[in-house]
Amino acid sequence: MSYFRAENLSLHFGGLKAVDAVSFAVEKGEILSIIGPNGAGKSSIFNLISRIYSPTSGRIYFEDQDITQEPAFGIAKLGIARTFQNIELSVRSNEKIHRRRVEQVIEFLDLEPYRDKLISGLPYGVRKVIELARALCTEPKLILLDEPSSGLNVEETDDMSFWIRDMKTELGVTVLMVEHDMTLVNRVSDRVIALNYGRVLAMGSPAEVQRHPDVVAAYLGT
Repeated sequence: MSYFRAENLSLHFGGLKAVDAVSFAVEKGEILSIIGPNGAGKSSIFNLISRIYSPTSGRIYFEDQDITQEPAFGIAKLGIARTFQNIELSVRSNEKIHRRRVEQVIEFLDLEPYRDKLISGLPYGVRKVIELARALCTEPKLILLDEPSSGLNVEETDDMSFWIRDMKTELGVTVLMVEHDMTLVNRVSDRVIALNYGRVLAMGSPAEVQRHPDVVAAYLGT
């Protein structure tokens, strides 16, 4: 069985089908990216997995456990962490308990120069990395990266690509990523899923998906 899988997952808002019978699987140790135009349903899938939304229909499984009705706090306890497209940073009262893990993540993401700085005064690119650090501090088995390169410059995006690959190779974390930057997608992804209007258009290697005629049509409007 797959490490993580969604089966016929749907999310409807009245007559709008944000996610329409989407099925896919993520293997352990894989980096799987979800791409598609704005409004394709990418972030809605993340919101279903992290239990911000409840699915209209379909099931979600992690490590062969049905987590479709698991509450949000339960999802985190199972080992699924998430970053957000728009930075959401917080301070947890029990940070001292996990200080060793925090220091490991600080070193892993080269955040030592910012250890004693206030987050609010740091550059946007650094705050995006701290958002990633927050998720890694929960010691996830599966991490959901929502537009990790959003707002980053070319150099910062290069750094992000290295960290994503290192999360897989050094930390053993499985990665499910939503991303617009195809350069980043091509660099890090083992497989890619393309969505449009809430439905799967294509699935395969980055090159295969980008060559698929339905994907080309969705992006170019032809």
